[in-house]
Amino acid sequence: MPTIQILGTGCPKCNKLQENAEAAAEELGIEYELEKVTDVNEISEYGVMMTPALAVDGDVKVAGKVADPDEIKDYLS
Repeated sequence: MPTIQILGTGCPKCNKLQENAEAAAEELGIEYELEKVTDVNEISEYGVMMTPALAVDGDVKVAGKVADPDEIKDYLS
């Protein structure tokens, strides 16, 4: 079961990225764990300088933009 991390402070773009990630996982029919990382110091530990960012199992896939569900499905499959 993958862990999807949304890295960001909770801005509207961060929330949209979370919605897209949840939609992608549901379309794939996979179980997942969702983790929101809002602490700036913790976000920087991922090497992310621009939010929102998406990580899967701790591996950053997208930073500084809102990925669409189809793009996220590629990272989850």
